[in-house]
Amino acid sequence: MNRFHVHLNVADLDASLRFYTRLFGAAPAVRKPDYAKWLLDDPQVNFAISATGRTPGVDHLGIQAGDAGALAGLGRRLDAAGSVRPEPGAVCCYARSDKFWAEDPQGTRWEAFHTHGEATTYHAAGASRAPAACAPQPHAAACTPQSGCC
Repeated sequence: MNRFHVHLNVADLDASLRFYTRLFGAAPAVRKPDYAKWLLDDPQVNFAISATGRTPGVDHLGIQAGDAGALAGLGRRLDAAGSVRPEPGAVCCYARSDKFWAEDPQGTRWEAFHTHGEATTYHAAGASRAPAACAPQPHAAACTPQSGCC
């Protein structure tokens, strides 16, 4: 099962937790000091918020793949839509995932990912908390799912 993903940056995590818990009628499935995530079935969405000092608002949109095969298909679709950047073995948002990143024509970041484990930190050890910390740095050469570099 694939699930739509929305990640918002928030200025006040506690106020946002109260708002979204009431809106969704459920407590978050994951709760950390700077992060919360709801895995909802109605509507079917992975909705995450974080208070990490970034500008409040939409951080990125995405699709959470149900398995590695579905992720490969999503990676090909992102590549067909524009330039895609793979991020295998990522540690971000207290999870271990394989990812593909792309941007739409307006610059909105899109993430396709398959989570295969939990992590004890928001980022990998030594990663910065810069605004693009959960997105890979652009590659000098094009890297696509078909090129076998990921």
